[in-house]
Amino acid sequence: MASKASAVWTGSLKEGKGTISTATGVLNNANYSFATRFEGANSGTTPEEMIAAAHAGCFSMALGAQLGAANLTPESIATEAAVTLAKTDAGFAITRIVLTTKAKVPGATKETFDTCAANAKAGCPISKLFANNTEIVLNATLD
Repeated sequence: MASKASAVWTGSLKEGKGTISTATGVLNNANYSFATRFEGANSGTTPEEMIAAAHAGCFSMALGAQLGAANLTPESIATEAAVTLAKTDAGFAITRIVLTTKAKVPGATKETFDTCAANAKAGCPISKLFANNTEIVLNATLD
């Protein structure tokens, strides 16, 4: 299975602008620009914001799978991801991703939940994508 998206950019780096769309139509010509990516403008999205959304969704599903394998059914799993883009000696890079998750899992012990969360962090395909070059921090709480 291949997921597809597209981007169109016009103009120079600082003055230009672009749009991003997904094949499913969930994103349809979503705006992005230098200002949204590097100056904090909130008039559009950024590639890093989309990575954060993908990582939060991927991790939540992976945690659900790990809990299911432990014969536990989560009532809810809520995950936020914060992706840090920083200038390094080699240029700009995603240097850190912080996953913060809160889950309601009837019958789960803290130990079982912590093991499942660690396994989900290691096994999530988005985590694997960044595992060897980006610090990934997990803050997981069982409600």
